[in-house]
Amino acid sequence: MPLHDWTDDRGWDSVHQLWINELLFWAQERLPDGYRAYLGSVPGLSIGTEPGRPDLGVRTWLPRGGDAMAPSEALIEAPQPDFKTVALLRPEPRAAVHIFRQGQLVAAVEVVSPRNKDRPSSRDFYRNRYLGHLWSGVHLMLIDVHRRPLGFSFVEAMAAEVECQFPVELPPHVVSWNAGGPTPEGGQFLDGWYRSLAVHEPLPTLPLALTAGRSLLIDLESTYGEAARRAYLGGSS
Repeated sequence: MPLHDWTDDRGWDSVHQLWINELLFWAQERLPDGYRAYLGSVPGLSIGTEPGRPDLGVRTWLPRGGDAMAPSEALIEAPQPDFKTVALLRPEPRAAVHIFRQGQLVAAVEVVSPRNKDRPSSRDFYRNRYLGHLWSGVHLMLIDVHRRPLGFSFVEAMAAEVECQFPVELPPHVVSWNAGGPTPEGGQFLDGWYRSLAVHEPLPTLPLALTAGRSLLIDLESTYGEAARRAYLGGSS
């Protein structure tokens, strides 16, 4: 199914969730032995262990003998607040496809949503999330089908942060990085694949690196098409 024009992003949330699921199913059915694919949202919680029950410790802190206040002194009736508002303290994490080998996160597929880049705090949060994959040696495929905000590209923002240049244009596009090992100068080798996307045109098939020399081909056209079909989107919006 050709790529829709997502200038009008109504229906995107459904397509995003369904596309992530389709990408997950595609990877799960084709990964080599020893690899596992899951949905996740926070790379820092994934590295070093596969998803599972978190290991939590709970402690009870006793007040110091001389500093503690009696309950009658510490408890008061709360006064009326001076203002009421709703603050977005951090962007809502979006799900991604995470691929593990021997308990280690080795690759990820991220699909950009408009809310990922609709304000400076969101752009900073997700730029650092995407860079966190590469800094950790995790291979990354980043798919962005949204042209707005005009003139902004996560790939360019990432390149500026690490003081390098990626040969890409503005979205819509897809980039797949092969995160290599460290360089003698203290940097990190990066190479990969880039495809520009066009509205009403088919999406490409692109490699997702699993190791420095081994990749899994991701069929973006068939996975996107199935997601759009399940979201009841026609092929020519």
